[in-house]
Amino acid sequence: MATRVDVVIPCYNEVTVLEQSVLTTLALFEQNTQYDWRLVIADNGSNDGTSELARDLDARFERVKALVLTVKGRGLALREAWLTSDADIVSYMDVDLSTDINHLPELVTMVAERGCDVAIGSRLAKGSKTDRQLKREITSRGYVALIRMTFPRLKISDAQCGFKALNRKAVLAVVPQIENRMWFFDTELLILAHQAGLKICELPVRWVEDTDTKVKIISTATEDIRGLLRMRFRRKTRSS
Repeated sequence: MATRVDVVIPCYNEVTVLEQSVLTTLALFEQNTQYDWRLVIADNGSNDGTSELARDLDARFERVKALVLTVKGRGLALREAWLTSDADIVSYMDVDLSTDINHLPELVTMVAERGCDVAIGSRLAKGSKTDRQLKREITSRGYVALIRMTFPRLKISDAQCGFKALNRKAVLAVVPQIENRMWFFDTELLILAHQAGLKICELPVRWVEDTDTKVKIISTATEDIRGLLRMRFRRKTRSS
């Protein structure tokens, strides 16, 4: 029996791009039949018709499932999708497909066949290729430096690339503990996975910035710094 893989696309007001992203992903599934794929659209509080489109795509395509939540939160959407999944491996990618979707089978293979508990795409690892604004590049590298200062044993080059996969063991061990429901979710996931002794592997990726991104740099950076301080304090408390 083929390994079951759930690929989650968290969405908030993405009605203009969702259908094309779904069709592109389904085409990739057809070309990579070594896994039993399912695409989960995790809509979190959209008000532009995304939830209705998600339900329509669910009805039209056997491999598509709509998970419609009324509360906004990217991390919340991932948490709900992963914890309610019965798949052997869960993953996620951004709806804009900024990360080249052709990396997806390799990302999953790292978990399915190469002993990784968590596999993450990296825009900053050696071999990656990116096309984005200088300010985003500086922000990303600065954030990785902060992670290394607060958690020096966590050897990763990119915490926030929207391209990750986990095995069932990692989901059960880590995801229920994650407190953040927004953008710090990814970093908290990696910190907890590292503290649990899980194997984290990085995959250099091709990545093109979506200029229509909903990520607000200043507010996200503030959330990340607060999250790092919370996790650092939590670690000290637990070890004392």
